[in-house]
Amino acid sequence: MTAPTSGARGTARPAPTGPHSRNEISHPQRIAIIGGGPGGLYAAALLKRLRPDREITVHERNAPDDTFGFGVVLSDETLGGIEHADPLVYEALQQHFTRWDDIDIVHRGAPHTSGGHGFAALGRKRLLEILHDRCHALGVDLRFRSEAPAGLQETHDLVIAADGVNSTTRETYAHEFRPHVTTHHCRYIWLAADFPFDAFRFEIAETEHGVMQLHGYPYAPDASTVIIEMHEDVWRAAGFEDLDETESVERCAKIFSEALGSRPLRSNKSAWTTFRTVVNEHWSHGNIVLLGDAAHTAHFSIGSGTKLAVEDALALAACLEEQPSIERALAAYEEERKPVVASTQRAARASLEWFENIGLHLDQPPRQFAFNLLTRSRRVTHDNLRLRDARFTSAVEREFGCPPGTPPMFTPFRLRGLTLRNRVVVSPMDMYSATDGLPGDFHLVHLGARALGGAGLVMTEMVCVSAEGRITPGCTGLYTGRQADAWKRITDFVHAQAPGTAIGVQLGHSGRKGSTRLMWEGIDEPLPDGNWPLVAASPLPYKPYSQTPRELTRAHLTDLREQFTSAARRAARAGFDLLELHCAHGYLLSGFLSPLTNHRTDAYGGTLANRLRFPLEVFDAVREVWPEEKPLTVRISATDWAEGGTTGEDAVEIARAFAAHGADAIDVSTGQVVAEERPEFGRSYQTPFADRIRHEAGVPVVAVGAISSWDDVNSLILAGRTDLCALARPHLYDPHWTLHAAAEQGYDGPGVVWPAPYRAGSRRPQTGRTDGPKPRLKLGS
Repeated sequence: MTAPTSGARGTARPAPTGPHSRNEISHPQRIAIIGGGPGGLYAAALLKRLRPDREITVHERNAPDDTFGFGVVLSDETLGGIEHADPLVYEALQQHFTRWDDIDIVHRGAPHTSGGHGFAALGRKRLLEILHDRCHALGVDLRFRSEAPAGLQETHDLVIAADGVNSTTRETYAHEFRPHVTTHHCRYIWLAADFPFDAFRFEIAETEHGVMQLHGYPYAPDASTVIIEMHEDVWRAAGFEDLDETESVERCAKIFSEALGSRPLRSNKSAWTTFRTVVNEHWSHGNIVLLGDAAHTAHFSIGSGTKLAVEDALALAACLEEQPSIERALAAYEEERKPVVASTQRAARASLEWFENIGLHLDQPPRQFAFNLLTRSRRVTHDNLRLRDARFTSAVEREFGCPPGTPPMFTPFRLRGLTLRNRVVVSPMDMYSATDGLPGDFHLVHLGARALGGAGLVMTEMVCVSAEGRITPGCTGLYTGRQADAWKRITDFVHAQAPGTAIGVQLGHSGRKGSTRLMWEGIDEPLPDGNWPLVAASPLPYKPYSQTPRELTRAHLTDLREQFTSAARRAARAGFDLLELHCAHGYLLSGFLSPLTNHRTDAYGGTLANRLRFPLEVFDAVREVWPEEKPLTVRISATDWAEGGTTGEDAVEIARAFAAHGADAIDVSTGQVVAEERPEFGRSYQTPFADRIRHEAGVPVVAVGAISSWDDVNSLILAGRTDLCALARPHLYDPHWTLHAAAEQGYDGPGVVWPAPYRAGSRRPQTGRTDGPKPRLKLGS
């Protein structure tokens, strides 16, 4: 999401017709709400209950009993907020909830159940009736079959636009709200069945046209919501495009007859649709504010649409009470809700994409498939799933091959002749602390400390193959014998003092991103003096103010290939256990791979096969001189996060090509190729690219990107989304991150070994007690 271009983030701006004095009002009295869904109705009830003298009108274009969904799921957290804010609504909801704890996952006829999840659902129509009754009792003016009149912002102190995903208000002021709407790749239809499922049920159907899935859950003693979903290509191949509503419903019931017990499905003006993720840069404009789906959407597979709308209403009502003006209240509302919604949308996006690509995982063992599905959004993890259902999680671990009491992260992994004792990698991190390319005492302490910290593999920063291939004057190299000797001092220390820990070297060349200042002096900023000439696939500067590189000629390519092989020979002599070729982040070899940075017209440009040519030539040359028994991996950027750049499909082909040439694993990073990138940051945000490459290219992968906890590592490994996890910043925060992960999980086995001098620290230090004595007697008054 990009930052607003004018004003502070979340600040309300003047109304469409000019400065609006109502923004100065401390508490709005006349409020218009557009949209009579759960969010709009609940906002009306809350605001009226807080100040009964308010005049609140809700405009709803449909009839009171019109509703186009079936069941609604609410979390305990949301219900707690409702109970606190309006006990009467909470009590009414409680009377109609259907509750259950289990999730059933049926894959290739094998059912697996995970318990302890805790769901509460009721019919959407019943929810609306409860909110209608509450609004009527409080004196809210509900106007059904009523289009919101124009000019409400002029006649009311506050206008709340809760008019849904197709919000007219949002589109009318699109230049102010700046919405970004993403249409996704699956078709789905909301249906119902006249019986209750025993649990939240996921059923997979592998048809001649492709994979289809059923999402079902009970919402009443005699009814369940049923959502049928499939990729757009499958939907078209199966002929649903040509079926009417009745035919579609009958066809879905037939496909999932086993799950339905051969019972029919029913519809309610149900139509196949494509999910759209709505994000707005701004949520308010003057005295108009967006709420619920008008402001944001989250995929139904994590059940958050109504939840988010109700929580929006709670937050908006609170901010209007707490803040001295409408302007301040709307800014506070946006500031409070945006991070929560963004987090939910990231989880929903991960879940949505998992289902879009469900075919990648179908060949997994049934229990691992079930675990993968349960942890798809990254909100349910290995650790909290163990708390919910230890028996299920233990069964998945046994199937994976975890010895008793061994977390997945501490299982070994073999690459060629190297066996890593655990799945943790200290990711390459540039330290910019070398002189003339020489690693010194800093590097010895930095890498040595992390090797002592228990990781299975410790990687160097990008080590440059020539002086001109450095990013900054502080980058290390392997272009002289003296540098090789300095590196051997470090590898000798690791092998002697941290036996069982492997150390790998990452070889690379900066390309067009070289000759810049140290990171803390101005990242990507050219040196003020002492610049060296740059070379690249094409003469394109990284940034407008960056130096323009010289396009490499055939003769230069031959020289560069020799620089890489010479550095690889020195790396072998220096005693490294693994070598990684850096083909990511816009550096020289990456610059050949991306169509955004490779504009060549010779045999090294144009098609992906041509763009791969030089990186593969370098890889082959390095593999020839690198010891046969030692693994050689490749780091790639799986997407450029920019239009016209490397795509996920390209990344799979790139990985396949390197694997065909003998790469033992692909280290899957993303971005940093072009300055105008727009990454979608978030926890573990790069792992879906590794997951796809692992399953489509059939090559081991290293996942990177905001993996921050040992719980994340266990989850990703056990779900089969990656083979190894590389962590950077956590290892800067805590060099002994892996040792502490073992201690916190109560693990003491061969997957991690405390150095003898550190063993006394293998348990958490004692702290002072903070609990007081428990009361022993209860005396009467």
